[in-house]
Amino acid sequence: MPAKESEAETASVDKAASSESSSADVNAAVEELLSSLSDKFASISSEIFAKMDEMSRRIDGLESALQQRPDSGATKPPQ
Repeated sequence: MPAKESEAETASVDKAASSESSSADVNAAVEELLSSLSDKFASISSEIFAKMDEMSRRIDGLESALQQRPDSGATKPPQ
């Protein structure tokens, strides 16, 4: 009967090693996914800030152009 016990121990060790390997694979995949999502979030965030800055400059330009018009028929807004 010692041979069956040895086979059972070997199978148990193989399952544990396989489980650890599988767990490590899942952890690596999750880490890679989180890293990818973090990179995409940072990229999109910087794009949004760049567009907001551009919109701010354009609005400032429009305000400046409106204030420089001699008389557009409208009253100037209070400052």
